[in-house]
Amino acid sequence: MKIGVVALQGAFIEHLDLLRRLGVEAVPVRLPADLQDVSGVVLPGGESTTMRKLIHRWGLRDPLLDLATQGAPVFGTCAGMILLSREIVDGDEPVLPLLDVAVKRNAFGRQLDSFEEDLEVPVLGDQPVHAVFIRAPVIERVGPEVDVLARLDDGRPVAVRQRNVIATAFHPELAGETRFHHLLATMAAAFAEPGEGAGRRRHPTRRATGGAETAGTGER
Repeated sequence: MKIGVVALQGAFIEHLDLLRRLGVEAVPVRLPADLQDVSGVVLPGGESTTMRKLIHRWGLRDPLLDLATQGAPVFGTCAGMILLSREIVDGDEPVLPLLDVAVKRNAFGRQLDSFEEDLEVPVLGDQPVHAVFIRAPVIERVGPEVDVLARLDDGRPVAVRQRNVIATAFHPELAGETRFHHLLATMAAAFAEPGEGAGRRRHPTRRATGGAETAGTGER
């Protein structure tokens, strides 16, 4: 079981290190060939505009969408959440529109306005998650098939899941928080080994083509 971390720009090294500490074979992804035998993918934080351009330049968009459509888990943090969102409030076209959410970039202001907060994430247990927000996006709309995993005190969602796709507005990897990555690894293991004789099954996710909708489980 192998998990790829998109390593075009941004804080991908922290994700690779954290996954390897969990005993996962984690590999950097820069070209479509790097997705060979990958059972899950991380989209890290960084500059979503730059990442968007590089994903298109190196031909990663369609292979990433195909992998997610097959049911492989995808985890996006901060800019990764923006890249996964179906609607970007600022007006940019979506890149990998697997999450039925609308996000607003840099919702909390400049880098100096970065902050940390402990969040209740019931799906990960009783212990709060220490979240690091750096020029973070925030979710302004959540579709009916999206589960909200965590909210700020004012009620705004900052962690969501839609079937096999998870996204956070914050950076768990910078806080040493491993539970989101452990969840990703568990989902990737189930995708890699779905059961004796079952083989890999396509996930009931609808691929977006042009402006079409995609239903699936953020540039900062």
